[in-house]
Amino acid sequence: MHPEPPQVPRPLDRRVQRSRAALFSAAVRLVSERGTAAIPVTDLAAVADVSRQVIYVQFGDRESLLVEAAIDLVRRELFPQLEGGTEAGRRRALATARHFAHHRSFYRAMLTGSCAFAMTRALNGVLGSLQRPVMRMLFGELDQAAVEDLTAFFSGGMAAVINDWLIDGEDPLDPEEFTDRLLRLMSVVTAGQHLRADGGHV
Repeated sequence: MHPEPPQVPRPLDRRVQRSRAALFSAAVRLVSERGTAAIPVTDLAAVADVSRQVIYVQFGDRESLLVEAAIDLVRRELFPQLEGGTEAGRRRALATARHFAHHRSFYRAMLTGSCAFAMTRALNGVLGSLQRPVMRMLFGELDQAAVEDLTAFFSGGMAAVINDWLIDGEDPLDPEEFTDRLLRLMSVVTAGQHLRADGGHV
């Protein structure tokens, strides 16, 4: 099962691509090193070797840049690990846990800073693209509206569990233990679905 590909934006010229990549890298590095999302625009621009104006033209404000950097990080580093193979969900869940644990300082700062609300919504959207195929597998033929509602419901819940783990989990985070937690939650959902399929009661 594969994550659904994100919507592909219109191609950007190479200069814009380079400046965006440099800014994303600067954002992840500075937020991770300083443990805060309150990074001055001047610092982001200096590390990326671009002008402050580039940030405002391409992203509008600092918070939008930081959130886009987070989503870019997920798409570049996590999504490729979830592609290929049809084995059960442990590999995918463990890859997800390891990714967030590895970048804990970045994500924790993002989830507790000024852009926390936007970050949470963006993270829900990314997790939703992973959960949508799972919803179809678990619940069979549903209309699109039901699929979207279930996806929002489950991805929002998963994001909340991940957020709590990143923010309050004991150092160092244990991806193996957290993966077991996620799989236990999914087993409860799966068991309930099997009972319904067999005509039982939940």
